[in-house]
Amino acid sequence: MESQLHYDTSFSNILRSSLPSSNLTTDSVNTTQHNSVSVFEGCEQMVSGIIFDLTMQSFNVIIGIPANILVLANLINTRNEPLTSDIFLGCLAFMDAYFGFMTIISFINLYHWRSAMAWMALKFSYGVKDTSGPLLLSCVCLDRFIAVIFPIAFGQLKDIKYRIGLAVVVLLLTFAYASAKTVGGIHNFEKVFTGEVLFAFTWMVVCNVAILWALKRSRGSGKDEMNPMKRKAFKMVLSILIIIISNYLPPVALFPFEDHYPRQVFTCYVQPVCFAFVNISSTIQPLTYLSRLEKVPFLPESCAEKLSCKEKNNPSKE
Repeated sequence: MESQLHYDTSFSNILRSSLPSSNLTTDSVNTTQHNSVSVFEGCEQMVSGIIFDLTMQSFNVIIGIPANILVLANLINTRNEPLTSDIFLGCLAFMDAYFGFMTIISFINLYHWRSAMAWMALKFSYGVKDTSGPLLLSCVCLDRFIAVIFPIAFGQLKDIKYRIGLAVVVLLLTFAYASAKTVGGIHNFEKVFTGEVLFAFTWMVVCNVAILWALKRSRGSGKDEMNPMKRKAFKMVLSILIIIISNYLPPVALFPFEDHYPRQVFTCYVQPVCFAFVNISSTIQPLTYLSRLEKVPFLPESCAEKLSCKEKNNPSKE
């Protein structure tokens, strides 16, 4: 039991594992206070994967938290003229900012507090991160999909109550998953995350292909330029697809083959590196959103112009 406890208190495993939270009693955590605690515990000879994960989490604190706050500020400033998907983007920005703040708590707890309750709160935050990102991005994609493929139905479903209802369902699923992850002890619980991300990834591809097909049809009708609404929807969904591929494909591609890796290789290399790609989405997603804005709240225009990738309108064509 002592060796098992020593292994489970490794920083990279204690938050992502599905072991029962009974292993994290206050007494058991206190027994480590007089011992040397390290983020590399159990992986002292294979530290590169954990260093990579810590680097990505540092980006979330330094860049991700301010970026998500700016996204929330912009959504508040434009609340009188909201887009239909703003409620999903707002929930996503809030969850990512929350995850960034919990990263700070994780380091404080690792080296100072060493509280069992704090570890459980951190496991909950990782559960929120695992679920909220893929599901909320899927909702954004669903919104754009209906807008482009079924514009009449989209007009009938523009009432915000439908999106609030869907957001509530996503939040309930997120908190249920995070709670189960915090309690732990569920057999093969990690496969829920793999299946969820695989579903989200497949849905993103379907949305992107369907919207691309619709855009080609509109061009084929003799129009020289894409419909502005469809072009905007395509760019949004394409950016989401890139995020999904770069951030969520690595764990989906590698985690199903966990049994084929040596245990230490999977724990010290594969797992932290794959989750590092998932974690950095908390920075990439808000930066992608901010790059599409003409004006970023609280930033000087010179900084906003450098950040923005939005094409400027040509006055001669207006």
